Amino acid sequence: MTPERRGGPHAPADKMIARLTPLRIDHLPDAVRQSCALGWPYREDDWRFAFDLGSGFAVEVDGRLVGTAMWWPYGQTHASVGMIIVDPAMRGRGLGRALTQKLLHEARERTVLLNATQEGLPLYAQLGFVARAHVFQHQSVLPAQAFPATTPSSIRAMQAADDQRLRQLDLAATGMERTALLDALFAAGTTMVAERRAGVSAYACLREFGHGVVIGPVVASGEDAAVDAMDLIAALALRARGRFVRIDVTEDSGLSTWLSDMGLPCVGHAVPMVRNPRARPIGADANTRLFALANQSFG
Repeated sequence: MTPERRGGPHAPADKMIARLTPLRIDHLPDAVRQSCALGWPYREDDWRFAFDLGSGFAVEVDGRLVGTAMWWPYGQTHASVGMIIVDPAMRGRGLGRALTQKLLHEARERTVLLNATQEGLPLYAQLGFVARAHVFQHQSVLPAQAFPATTPSSIRAMQAADDQRLRQLDLAATGMERTALLDALFAAGTTMVAERRAGVSAYACLREFGHGVVIGPVVASGEDAAVDAMDLIAALALRARGRFVRIDVTEDSGLSTWLSDMGLPCVGHAVPMVRNPRARPIGADANTRLFALANQSFG
């Protein structure tokens, strides 16, 4: 692939040849610098976490990384895409489009999900994505008094016997087979559950990410789903007092105002988009909801 030519015949950009290649582990240090330049908080460990779970593509110019994009398959029916970054100096040359089209080719007939920035909306719409509601990004260093200092008796740490139930809840909430992602999340940090008379009704994860920690995913079911979700978030936040905490909540969670009141202000939003949507995601259950994302790339 070659960039769109602009400027006069002697413009340096005219001599640049952009090469699309699979994303490699040795790209990651440069990918960190590229994402940091945009104000994205990813550490190399965060890039490695994403890299180990999926695959992606890079754009190089004279051996220098100028673009990235990744995707994560969720079984044979769904996928998410993210980490789509183009060096500001190389924008306007079709690189973002080429990267995204390559991801879509790899995903084949899957339903593809992404969380778009405002800048990316026009491109993704042109490629067949349809916007659906919003995701609200909340983050701050948590003050000592941010959340209640006690945890309800219904909230406890995940046990090995809970594993299959949590996977059932996740499938019911998302309609996606996210086995590899859940394996990694459960291994990487702290997972807590809400347990009621009928058994485990909700779960939430906390792990190291960016400037501190991220809470998510948060999944809850039943008539007390919202209460369970808030109790789980509060319990995990209690463990992170004094640290930088981030959580990305769905619009239909109804938790954005509550989080702001608790000391985690909303600092921005993304637009969930879907391409090639299925009429009804496999396993989806209206009584089980995704309240918070694992992060904006994974969904």
